[in-house]
Formats: sequence, structure tokens, C-alpha cells
Amino acid sequence: MRSPPEWTFASEEVAAHVDGHVRGQLPWYDLFSDAVVEDARHIIPEDGLVYDVGCSTGNIGRRLADTLEAKRAEFIGIEKSESMAARYVGPGRVVVGDALAYEFERFDVAVVFLTLMFFPVSERGEFLRRLRSRMRPGGAIIIVEKTLPVGGWLSTVFGRVTLRAKLASGEAASAILEKELSLGGSQRPIDPAILGPDAVEFFRFGDFAGYVIACGEDL
Repeated sequence: MRSPPEWTFASEEVAAHVDGHVRGQLPWYDLFSDAVVEDARHIIPEDGLVYDVGCSTGNIGRRLADTLEAKRAEFIGIEKSESMAARYVGPGRVVVGDALAYEFERFDVAVVFLTLMFFPVSERGEFLRRLRSRMRPGGAIIIVEKTLPVGGWLSTVFGRVTLRAKLASGEAASAILEKELSLGGSQRPIDPAILGPDAVEFFRFGDFAGYVIACGEDL
């Protein structure tokens, strides 16, 4: 897949090849996905409600299908790109629209997988505040994002770890560079501080990390 000059998920080219593309550019993608699903499996209650914010073609939903069926849980994917939503294959239903304007129902689990970093920085805090306000007691928000550099020399090390993994997956150096340049102005790593002091990091690969924000049973 050739990355568009300015990265957009509305692109038919991106939507048609996104599943193979993410696995080449993000070699840890399946491992991270499995970790998210394992976390969610422990939290989803009977007759619960699960959101997948930025559901793309259904990666998380498909992996959760057995748990959703066993728990009789409802699954709602939210996807802004019509091109992506048209290729969704998975359980539940997909709402085509902007998650920043979506009116969330009270939910048990919300997955935000490689999505927040494409939201305007000025709107991330309010979005997370609204999402937290709709989380049921005992529920959780599971977030996977590219983060700001850890700092100092380690940021260089982590960047190189990610780069080497991409090359090892078989991606051409030119394709890696093309994608990186196309993300300018579209993707902006998150500052983990925005997630709050109760966010627990459960996974990291280079400059990508996963977090769980949990609501206590007695709240």
C-alpha cells in the first residue's frame, strides 16, 4: 500500500489495505490486540456494553466475539471513516460518525485502540472526561496509543526499537519513510499525563503503550 501524501483513514487505498498495512508497520499489532482483549475479557460483565472507539475493520470486535456471546454483551463500534466502516467484519453494530460528538451510553468497557493520537490535542481532555463520566462502576477504558518520547537517550533507543521491528517484518525502508512523512499533521502522540494518575500501563513496545483506566467496584 502506498501511503497518501497526507494521512487519512477516509482514503479508499488506506481502507482497502489497512489490515495488512498495520501488521507491517506495527509488528507488535497482534500481540497488543491480544493483550487488550485479555484485559477486556476480565472486565466485561453479563449483559454488559462494550464500545470500540475507532473500530476500523473490526480487529478488536472479532477477537472479542466469543466473550461477547458468552456474556450476552452488546458491542458498538464507532468509526468516522465511511470507507473503513464499510469493510467492518465483526460482532455488534457500527456507528459511522465522529466519536468526539458521540453521546455515549453508560458502558462497561471502552477500547480506544490507536485512535486518540488522531484527535485534535485541544479536544482529547474533554473527550476523556466525557468517556470517564459514562463508565459504570467496575468498568474500564483500555487505551493503546503512540506516546511522547520517554525522555533523554531512551527516546532514541525506543525509536530505533520500533524502526528495527518494522524492517524485520519485511516492510521496505522506503515504505516506512513514506508512511512516517505522511503522518505529519495527522498523527500526534499523546502525553500519558492526560490519562490521569489512575491510568496503569500494561504493555509497551518502543514508543507505543497500552493503559487501563478502571472504575472501582464501590464507586
